[in-house]
Amino acid sequence: MPRVISIEEAVPPFKVMQEDARDFIHSMFSKSHGNIERLLKVFINGEIQSRFFAKDLKWFSEEHSLGEKNDAFIESAVELGTQAIKKCLGSKSFLKETIPTEEIDAIFTICTTGFSTPSLEARIMNLIPFSEHTKRIPIWGLGCAGGASGLSRAFEYCLAFPSSKVLVLSIELCSLTFQQNDHSKSNLIGTSLFADGVACALVVGDACDNGVEKLSSPEIIATQSTLMKNSLDVMGWDMKDNGLHVIFSKDIPSIIERWLRPNVEKFLQKHGLDISDLSHFVAHPGGKKVIQAYQEALKIPPDMTETSLQVLKEFGNMSSATVLYVLKRFMLKNCPPGQLGLATALGPGFSSELLLLRWK
Repeated sequence: MPRVISIEEAVPPFKVMQEDARDFIHSMFSKSHGNIERLLKVFINGEIQSRFFAKDLKWFSEEHSLGEKNDAFIESAVELGTQAIKKCLGSKSFLKETIPTEEIDAIFTICTTGFSTPSLEARIMNLIPFSEHTKRIPIWGLGCAGGASGLSRAFEYCLAFPSSKVLVLSIELCSLTFQQNDHSKSNLIGTSLFADGVACALVVGDACDNGVEKLSSPEIIATQSTLMKNSLDVMGWDMKDNGLHVIFSKDIPSIIERWLRPNVEKFLQKHGLDISDLSHFVAHPGGKKVIQAYQEALKIPPDMTETSLQVLKEFGNMSSATVLYVLKRFMLKNCPPGQLGLATALGPGFSSELLLLRWK
């Protein structure tokens, strides 16, 4: 089966501690918010300790047009995306030798936080020596589910073309959507939670030469995409003249608790499995309450979400890129062959993406 053999990250340049982010928002919103002190508790209660941004805090204190924000997005996305690809294909943690970019058959570029035509991978392909025939598959609008969805689509591509080497490149610069004049609770919660992150994964088919991996790698056994109908208002973007305004329902944790378990159980039952057969839970950490909802819905112990929580603490919610950060840390554990894992991420739609993994 197709397998993920390398994942690497490109971390944005500006590290922001959560206390500093809270103080910044206090200075920006205190005059317009009578209960700002109470609302700012989300910055501390969410378990996040630090995040990384493409720009420093001073940049966010200034007014920027949608065009200026998007120009900054393209510039940072191309730079960080290029770094992530080079690190992934030359990873000293996962690969015995560097894989030339000319051998890459397709790139799935995942993003929801900026706009680019030509798409980001086309810009990057002018900087790195890819084959001119490399297939480009940009995927936009899946939000936090996008990283898992990108892996699923790469899996299907490698099933169809078993000799393929495919990249899943996730680029999310959530901070550049910041709205300094949006004093809604959704914007405040989003500002306490979202961060910038870029990650690149290498997925290969069965017919690819063996022997390049240093560590045991997860095969993708099966995938499932699910859309909850009539749930468009749960999460997403509202496009206005000055950019993207976050839609973020307070009901997300309760939706997860009642919806995720039957979804997961039906998926596993198709393959003769139960939740108890899983050794690893590779979950996109949407937030502290989302992680708790995973535990409640699936009746799993806290140690199964420990890796997801650690990524949340160090990096915040980087939308689609976050699940790749989590999967990388599982891969670095060099899990024993034969162990099963479930990767999951939830996003706008409202939707879920599930992947059944088996370490090889």
